[in-house]
Amino acid sequence: MRPEAAARQGLRKSFKIMLGAYPTNGDEDLMRTEDIRSIILGARPEKLVFPVPSLDHADHVVRTALAGHVKLAADHLLNKEMVGALKETVGNVIRQLNLEFNRGRYAKPRERGVLIRARSYEVLIQIALNLFGVESRRIGFSEEEVSGTLDSIAQTLDRWERLERKEYGGAPIAKTVIGELISDMKKVMSKYYRAPGSMVAKMAESIERGLKDDGLMSSFLAAARKEIQGNIYYRMTIEGMCKFGNDYAIGLRPLRHLGFVQVSTNPVLAAIAYDDDPSLWEGFKGESLCKDFRTVVKEHPEWLEGPEKYGDEITMQATELSIFPNLAVFRPIAVASNLYHGMISYQINPNVADSREGSLKDALQIYSDAQEFLKRYDEYLLWGYSPKIGRGRPNLVLKVAANTPAAIDITADLESLGIGTNNTVTFSVPQETTLILAKMKGRAMAVRQGIHPSTVYETTMGGRLDDHLREVQAESLLRRALERVKDKKEALRDLAEKLGAWEEARRAPSVDEMIRTVCSRRYLRPMTKEPFIDLLTRTRVIGDSRERTEALLSRLEKDIGYAGIIVTHRVYWIFFSPENKPRWLAYLRSKYGLTEEQAREVMRGIDMLPASKRKPEETLLTLGREHMTNTEFPNHQLSVLMRSRETGFNPEDYENAVLKEIDPGIVHRLLEEWEDIRDDCRSALELTPELIEVLRDVGIEPDFGDRGHQPSDWPGFGPVVKTMSQFANAYNRFKERVVGFVREMAEEASS
Repeated sequence: MRPEAAARQGLRKSFKIMLGAYPTNGDEDLMRTEDIRSIILGARPEKLVFPVPSLDHADHVVRTALAGHVKLAADHLLNKEMVGALKETVGNVIRQLNLEFNRGRYAKPRERGVLIRARSYEVLIQIALNLFGVESRRIGFSEEEVSGTLDSIAQTLDRWERLERKEYGGAPIAKTVIGELISDMKKVMSKYYRAPGSMVAKMAESIERGLKDDGLMSSFLAAARKEIQGNIYYRMTIEGMCKFGNDYAIGLRPLRHLGFVQVSTNPVLAAIAYDDDPSLWEGFKGESLCKDFRTVVKEHPEWLEGPEKYGDEITMQATELSIFPNLAVFRPIAVASNLYHGMISYQINPNVADSREGSLKDALQIYSDAQEFLKRYDEYLLWGYSPKIGRGRPNLVLKVAANTPAAIDITADLESLGIGTNNTVTFSVPQETTLILAKMKGRAMAVRQGIHPSTVYETTMGGRLDDHLREVQAESLLRRALERVKDKKEALRDLAEKLGAWEEARRAPSVDEMIRTVCSRRYLRPMTKEPFIDLLTRTRVIGDSRERTEALLSRLEKDIGYAGIIVTHRVYWIFFSPENKPRWLAYLRSKYGLTEEQAREVMRGIDMLPASKRKPEETLLTLGREHMTNTEFPNHQLSVLMRSRETGFNPEDYENAVLKEIDPGIVHRLLEEWEDIRDDCRSALELTPELIEVLRDVGIEPDFGDRGHQPSDWPGFGPVVKTMSQFANAYNRFKERVVGFVREMAEEASS
């Protein structure tokens, strides 16, 4: 049975249990713990009513929460117009929920009483988590206001739990609510494990260990507060050391509490979201107004007639379903910051990335779909607040792959419409410099039309650049070693077996492909693995002793590990260093006829986005107070957290690290000494003559060299080829999967 089919079967069973009769323990008013759990886990939110029927903010929170839209209800309070009124409003919420909670024992049907209590618990918990987190600072609540509100919430939750224990002899509703919150955190990377695991899941485990059976609510709040406010990302955020984003499609609320302001996704991650959270197929109970895939398919009966004909349309809709909950999670801080924070990156179909027309068509459809979703969502999130607050504009940027020169025009076109971009598949100083210039051109056109631009991003896929360089270097060393042995195939097999690569390598169609498999990041990162050192030592490829071989490989590893960091440093220096940023502001005023304020608006929202990281240094050495958002994969977040807990770690050592000089010896060796990767390093780390002329016009004299690759060379650049192949393959596999789901629904309908 397919995983999604099993998930559907489990959900249907839950619904049947929920709707059935519930045996009691001798008291017809009390239900068994397992029955209570089934009710809570099987419940779906009620449909939101339009127009909104609320009377005031407290009534709005209570109505929305008790209808099952608990997170939306809590987020409604995250608005600048609530500053100064938070404590009173939450007090009114508590007053109303107290009545509902106490009446819950007598509710008919009894299931309704359980849900009232569960949702009452959860909405106060979600409000508390928002106030523990960075969100309260972004909105502008005072410490006194936050402290007083949290005290009221803690007192109320404790009182409710004591009342529940008095009735049941335990707290099954409170326990289930807390258990589900922890379970949601544990989903992150649950089906896509990478060592050392995800930070959010580890936070959940720590909170769980802190729970006390005789005081669930108070211990949960204490443990959650400790996990949030003791985290290195929370500390770096409130100190203003950098902004952070998430390279994953789920587990976002805990990260928002830590200060994360961005989500970056791609075809690989969109597919993984459906694995980590199978309810996306059917029975989704996440963010309000978000649908599951089965529901969307029912809205498109034409798909059932011939799914293959609508393959790309179906895939776009399925991908949107994994992204729209992210829009909702980050919506409050996006609105509060006028789209400076809270942006979600959505990657355009990689199969049309080289087509200006095809990319624009997809981008406009995606953006329009997001706008329609958010118009409805904002009716509830922003109900009762000033109409001056804009509604519906998506906190969305479109990921434009820089695999061909078409990316330049696509970027400028979208920016000119006020649609932000995040350039991806970007590994080099020439690529990123060229595309930031395209961003500036489009944003200048937008601000002259009175369009306020959002924050946008220029990604550096540093880890993928490093992977490519390592693979090229390892392949060259291995080929040279094999030339010095009698039985090449036996030596290659021996190495593959010792590295755990033989099962895959033996299926390769040629020796060259076998070598590529063995030297891939999956099996030979780092190059200092013992079997590789042994082979190179025996064949004396790079040293006349084991010590010499290991030392040279270690230096190679270290140097290669800085390549992506160097790209980020160089591009950041060109555009955002204190000495160069004023030159760009003057250039924008002169070239595009902008005012000083318009020029600042163009520059303000352009951020570098270091991504695809493999080690903590790729975050720590690219921290920047302005124009920098470090986006992190869940396991990388945990690696950074673990590093921060090492003896002697001091975050102040990394203050504005992106402006600090990288060891010139590393740069020299990459560009001149390591012959096997020298050409690729020059393509990535140096500029082109044309870009140097542009920079001179701005008043900048970079000393980076002029051997960088031209836009016409981008399609053939090694890391571009590898990444686009992975993205396209992932997209096509996901497309087959969702089309197959529609085909199954068509067969169900016909039978």
